[in-house]
Amino acid sequence: MKNNCIISGIQQVGIGVENLYEAWKYYIDVFHMDIRILEDNKVAELMLPYTGGVPQRRHAVIAVNLQGGGGFEVWQYTGRKPEPLAFELNIGDLGVLACKIKSRDVAKTFEEFSRNPNVNIVTGLNQSIDGKQTFFVKDPYGNLFQIVHDNYIFKDEGRLTGGTVGAIIGVSDIEKAMVVYNDILGYDKIISDETGIFADFEGLPSGSQRFRRRLLTHSLPRKGSFSELFGPSYLELVQPLERLPRRLYEGRFWGDPGFIQICFDIRNMDALGKRCAGLGHPFTVDTTQRFKEGASFDMGDAAGQFAYIEDPDGTLIEFVETHKVPVVKKLGLSINLKNRNPEKPLPGWMLKMLRFGRVKGD
Repeated sequence: MKNNCIISGIQQVGIGVENLYEAWKYYIDVFHMDIRILEDNKVAELMLPYTGGVPQRRHAVIAVNLQGGGGFEVWQYTGRKPEPLAFELNIGDLGVLACKIKSRDVAKTFEEFSRNPNVNIVTGLNQSIDGKQTFFVKDPYGNLFQIVHDNYIFKDEGRLTGGTVGAIIGVSDIEKAMVVYNDILGYDKIISDETGIFADFEGLPSGSQRFRRRLLTHSLPRKGSFSELFGPSYLELVQPLERLPRRLYEGRFWGDPGFIQICFDIRNMDALGKRCAGLGHPFTVDTTQRFKEGASFDMGDAAGQFAYIEDPDGTLIEFVETHKVPVVKKLGLSINLKNRNPEKPLPGWMLKMLRFGRVKGD
C-alpha cells in the first residue's frame, strides 16, 4: 500500500439541516438510517476555506442502514443560523442534486412510500437511463432522493431499502468532470450516456429540459475494511443543455442546508493526495498537514484523518481515512484499523455488531 491508495466506497453523503434531531428522525422513519456510527458536537477548526475563515461550532451524526450502502452525515450549525438556498434547486445546477437510495424492489418501495403520508413522492414510477425502475422523493427540507434498483444486501433486515448507493451531480462539462470521477475516484465504467429529454426527470424543477446524463460505476469490486458494508455504488453526472446552471453553495458555507459533500472511505491519504495534486485537484483541506506521521484527528467517538478536493465546478468531495471506529459504544468496544491489512474487509460478524448502536425514530 506504500504507493497506492484504496477507495473502499461511499462512506456517507453529508446533509446540512437546520434541526439535526428532527431531520435524523425523518431519515430513520423513511430510510432506516438508524445505526449511529458517531456523534460529534465540536468546533470545526480545519474547514476555514469553507466557513468564512472562522472556526464554526456544529453538531453532526453519521448513521447507516445495515442492509448496506453508505450512510448520511446529518449536520447542523449550532453557533450561527444556517443559511438555506435562496433559490429553487434546478436539475443540472452545480453540486450534489440528489442522493441515490438502494432498493431491492423499486415498484414495491413506490407502493410503500405512497401509503406513507410523511413521504413526498415528486415523480412517477419510470425507467432511468440504465433501463431500471426509479422514482424521486423530496424530504421536508427540499432535498431530493432517487430510489434506484440495487440487489446488494449486507445484512438482510427485511426492509425494501438500504443506504446510500450513489448520487446525482450537476456539472457544466461531463468530460472535464471525469478527471475527478474516473481518474481519482475510480468510476471507470460507463453504464449509460444519453442526451435528450427524460421521463424520469418529469416533475423535477427544470426536469423537462434537455440534458446529457452519464451513469458511472466501478468495474472492479472495492477493497478495504468497510467495502462489504458499502457495496457497489454509482455516480450520475448531469449536464444541462438549455440553461446556465448555478452553483448550489456559491455565497454559502459548507454545512449550510442541502447536500454538502460526498464522502469516500479511503486508506493511504498521502498517496491519494499526490494523485489528486498530479491530476490538478489538490487537497483544499488536509488534516495530514496538522497530524503528521499517521497521527489521528479526534472525531468524537472515532478517529482518523480527512481531506477535501473540489471537482471542476466546486462540488466538494471528502476523503476519510478511519483509524478507529466504535462498535459497541456502551461497552467501550471499538475497532482499531491502523495495523490491519488495508485491502481486507472486516469480518461480517464484526460489522454486524454495529446493530447495538441502533436508534429508534420515536
